[in-house]
Amino acid sequence: MNRPKQIITSILLFLTLIILGIVGYMVIEHWRFMDSLYMTIITLATVGYGEVRQVSEKGRIFTILLILLGGGFFLYLISDIIKFLVEGRIRLVLGRYKLDNQIKKLKGHYIVCGYGRIGKLLTRYLIQKYIDVVVIERDHDLVETMNEDGILYLMGEAANENLLIRAGIERAVGIIGVVATDAENVFLVLLAKQLNPKLFVVARATQDLSKKTLLAAGADKVISPYDIGARRMAHAILRPTVIKFLEMAFADDTTDIQIEELLVKPGSKLIGVKLIDSGIRKDMDLIIIAIQNKENRMIFNPKADTKLEQGDIVVVMGCAKSIKQLELALHG
Repeated sequence: MNRPKQIITSILLFLTLIILGIVGYMVIEHWRFMDSLYMTIITLATVGYGEVRQVSEKGRIFTILLILLGGGFFLYLISDIIKFLVEGRIRLVLGRYKLDNQIKKLKGHYIVCGYGRIGKLLTRYLIQKYIDVVVIERDHDLVETMNEDGILYLMGEAANENLLIRAGIERAVGIIGVVATDAENVFLVLLAKQLNPKLFVVARATQDLSKKTLLAAGADKVISPYDIGARRMAHAILRPTVIKFLEMAFADDTTDIQIEELLVKPGSKLIGVKLIDSGIRKDMDLIIIAIQNKENRMIFNPKADTKLEQGDIVVVMGCAKSIKQLELALHG
């Protein structure tokens, strides 16, 4: 039984006892309504006030029954309150223990610092892509929201070394800073890079002046939502067809066309194979837009005789099924 139903049940039981007492005294003792109500209340409350009138033997028997029923009701009420408090605490402790255990098992995950509007949308998108995410949030008002969303989270300041270690920063592949201020993001970037130098760090900047500071602190990528939003609106006016195409490519609800980046991993059968011989265009009907090699050099529209090498990142466009097929081939 949920909490609202328990409260309603308790109220109905109490009202039933009062009505039973009033009716009982009015029928047995032939008292007025107010006298019966008064006698019922002082009996149930066990306050010890004197009887309003002389009670007959039948009335005394009824009073004893009313006291027993009232005592049983209050025992039930007290036990229900204790049960609620104990179960709530146990549920909280067990829930936190379960979350901590799940976080300890993660590897190759992302840490999102901040669960505001951007953090929430970002987390949802990563989860939709089957990427493990741990959120760090300091606002306790968002606990219920995070529980409803079914995410793994830790409460506290993002720029807290112990909290980042609990979030598995040493095993994570990336961290995204979308906390309240740029100053907090700068400190978070510095601390994150100190704990895990290989970490891929993305930070949000609310001011242009903060971009250079965040990059100097060690951020691999600095994003300004305001700049992106302004450019997107301008492009929607100047290049509406291009924007429509990109929206199709990056939409979650379409299987017609997608753009993805895929890593060429050790053991792939396509390592050392020329694009013309790989079957990517002919058999999978995919278009290679670009290849980023191990030296981070970007090769746009690579030639047919370009060879795929271990560590290359291939930017590919096509249908989801074919992209999945290529991913399996590149991952070996």
